[in-house]
Amino acid sequence: MKNVAYGLAIALAASSLGACTTTTASGPVEVTRFHLGAPLEHGSLAVEPLAGGGAASIEFKTYAAAVETELLQAGFTTPAQGVTAQYLAVVGFTRTAQDVGPARSPVSIGLGGGVGGGGYRGGGVSLGGGISFPIGKPKSREIILTELSVQIRRRSDGTVIWEGRAQTGADVRAVDAQANVAAGKLANALFRGFPGESGRTITVK
Repeated sequence: MKNVAYGLAIALAASSLGACTTTTASGPVEVTRFHLGAPLEHGSLAVEPLAGGGAASIEFKTYAAAVETELLQAGFTTPAQGVTAQYLAVVGFTRTAQDVGPARSPVSIGLGGGVGGGGYRGGGVSLGGGISFPIGKPKSREIILTELSVQIRRRSDGTVIWEGRAQTGADVRAVDAQANVAAGKLANALFRGFPGESGRTITVK
């Protein structure tokens, strides 16, 4: 996934620079899914954090809620009160900041001049040149890379019947960089067309 992260950062940086003054750039979602190929059974499902990820934080609950919403739409159900769920959706996520270098200034000043042969009375000298330079100090651009991973396990024997990862990047100042927005965007892309084609990485815009 490191290559995907690098590619997302580069693509987003290029998009941001091309937009010049735009500060709300966000990238597509790269999605990879794996399953056994057989039709997936549906049943009651509970969401829990990845083992070793610590207690369920407020931020985790944001991603868990987004995942649960998508899985309920995919055909799973919530267990009745006091009843153990048939499946577990184990959710993990990471958010990292990556500096993609200074942005080019959208404003520049150009200086240039030229004198053609015979331009001045009695002159036969030709001169030409041009200088341009940006206004203001270049500012660093920071990208937030967010990854969501989910495993669906059969509770009875612990078998993983489906797993997937989704990753996206956004300018730190963009709305899509906010955790709640990123969670919904990633979960929607990850479970679009569930279960999806196994072993293939797709781009969801």
